[in-house]
Amino acid sequence: MAADIASLLTVKQIIATDRAPRAIGPYSQAVRAGNLVFASGQIPIDPATGEFVAGGIAEQTDQVLRNLTSVFAAAGVELNQIVKTTVFLADMEDFAAMNEVYGRFFGAQPPARATVQAARLPRDARVEIEAIAVSEPGAVATGS
Repeated sequence: MAADIASLLTVKQIIATDRAPRAIGPYSQAVRAGNLVFASGQIPIDPATGEFVAGGIAEQTDQVLRNLTSVFAAAGVELNQIVKTTVFLADMEDFAAMNEVYGRFFGAQPPARATVQAARLPRDARVEIEAIAVSEPGAVATGS
C-alpha cells in the first residue's frame, strides 16, 4: 500500500502559483501527470487584487489567458505546448470578441478547442478557460 501511494505521488504533481488566482474550492490550479499538465478553469480574477478585471469580454479573456500563462509557467510549460482548451462562455454572442483575444495568445498553431455556452460560470464570469499541455520530458516546475 505504501509503495502504491509513493508511486501515485511521483505520477501526480500539484502545480500552484501566486501569479494566478488561488483555487476557490477543493481543487488545484493545475496537476502534472506524467508529461501532461491539466490546468483548472481560470476566470478573469486579477491575482494582485482578487477582483475581476474591469471591462467586457475582451478584457476578461485577456486576464483569463494571462492567468493560464502563469499557471503553466509554474509548471515549466509555455503556451505553445498547450494541446487542448475548453472555453466556457456565459453568452455565445461574446464568441467573436473572445476569439480575437484568444488568437493573439496562440498565434499560427493554436491548440484544439471546444467552446460552449454555460448557463452560469463561477462568480458570474463571462468567460472561463481550462487547458491541457504536453510538457517536455524532465520539465521542472518553477513554483510560484
